[in-house]
Amino acid sequence: MQPLRQRVIVVGAGIGGLAAAIELGRRGVEVVLLERAKHVGGKMRQIEVGGRSIDAGPTVLTMRAIFEGLFERAGARLEDHVTLRPMSVLARHAWQDGSRLDLFADVDATAAAIGDFASAADVRGYRKFCEHTAQIWKKVQGPFVHSRRPTLPSLVGSLGLRGMRGILEVDWHRSMWRALGEFFQDPRLRQLFGRYATYYGSSPFEAPATLNLIAHVEQSGVWTVDGGMFALAQAMAGLAGRCGVTIRCEAEVEAISARAGRVSGVRLRGGEQIAADVVIVTADAWALAGGLFGAEAAKAVKAPPTSQRSLSALTWSMVARTRGFPLTRHCVFFSRDYAAEFDDLFGRGRLPGEPTVYVCAQDRGGDAAGEGVSEGAEERLFCLVNAPARGGAGAFPRAEIERCERATFGLLQRCGLEITQSEQATARTTPDDFARLFPATAGAIYGAATHSWSSSLARTGSTTRLPGLLLAGGSVHPGAGVPMVTLSGCFAAESAAEALASTRRSPTGGTRGGTSTRSATTDASG
Repeated sequence: MQPLRQRVIVVGAGIGGLAAAIELGRRGVEVVLLERAKHVGGKMRQIEVGGRSIDAGPTVLTMRAIFEGLFERAGARLEDHVTLRPMSVLARHAWQDGSRLDLFADVDATAAAIGDFASAADVRGYRKFCEHTAQIWKKVQGPFVHSRRPTLPSLVGSLGLRGMRGILEVDWHRSMWRALGEFFQDPRLRQLFGRYATYYGSSPFEAPATLNLIAHVEQSGVWTVDGGMFALAQAMAGLAGRCGVTIRCEAEVEAISARAGRVSGVRLRGGEQIAADVVIVTADAWALAGGLFGAEAAKAVKAPPTSQRSLSALTWSMVARTRGFPLTRHCVFFSRDYAAEFDDLFGRGRLPGEPTVYVCAQDRGGDAAGEGVSEGAEERLFCLVNAPARGGAGAFPRAEIERCERATFGLLQRCGLEITQSEQATARTTPDDFARLFPATAGAIYGAATHSWSSSLARTGSTTRLPGLLLAGGSVHPGAGVPMVTLSGCFAAESAAEALASTRRSPTGGTRGGTSTRSATTDASG
């Protein structure tokens, strides 16, 4: 009698769970991907407002090679399943004094724009900044970003004879804000490039200057996805299905089961038991450590202190008319006092008195003209301001939300952007809502903040103290952001393959397979 095929259960069909499922499915492993929501995607979510679909999570793709590799290893081509369009204008930035600056994909074009916007000294500083961040990326991408479990010794070793001197050149010893002062005289440029810290849910005044490499990653290429970023999640779900993965939506895992000191499967809400040799959980580490998946899982994971949670957000998804400001795909409207804004967020734990506002005009192209919307026509907008992660049931009173909303749209008006919206065509998402969507996070949407040189190395890897229980997602290495979370799923799949190779055993009990209440593969466009 032949032994039963080894099975891996992946909990959570966000981008990390989809990546893990694809990697294991292409290896011939039986994979069951369980998602408690109605759709795949996780934080890469799309909502319907005013009869139109709007991306309400990540809005662009970077590090394209990660996704090309994922599809190629599964015998497919990324470009056959999603249409990607390169952006020539990465973002348009505006200040309340009427000044504006476009950041271009082309370094020379950005340098010329900075020359018109600021000074020749800032142009020289920008070029040095580009060289500096490129060198940081060169040093860390192999031994850290693409390493399954980096350590300080492994990083030092990767730098050879340069050793600790090389570590200092990675710029972990000072804050982003301090480092930016070395390159830029104009405070508005420090504000612009300091914003990249928020991509990791952190403050530029506390994040190590290593995170300036995010500017280099974005400079290396940004793409929009036809149909929105959710189309990428659908394409990955379709690829997973072709790799033999079973995707079950509306299937909520209530507990991780263990037997004889290792994982044995999961129990769904409603009582169904599913046996497995390995379980990969993509929920936030705080959810496991807090007992949301049972006592066995809670003992296996040590989550960071809750004080280290990353930023949350307050967002508005809307169909509206705009006038007065030349929108392009991505625009950032800055507050007048950046230090006060982050003191509100991390020091006082409250919504900022005057927030910086991100606006994604999803019907416009990523060029200087922002083509795609005729004058006076309705368009899809996604507006976001950073918020502290203290969400929960009613943690943010209506008065506080409404005060921030008035400050947000008042700032946009002062920058020249007028938005005519209706309550029927606007969906607001608060930190309380994010806390409900992603339990045990208090609304944090980037895992833990990166506020010290050791924060990244302290982030847990894919393995846990319970054999067979593995982790992926934004709260584990290598961190937040679509490409990084995708890598975390790939790392978890590698760990799972090793665990399966070491056991080569048949599951003990439980039900093989299961009926999907809603299969994501039927909706997949890829």
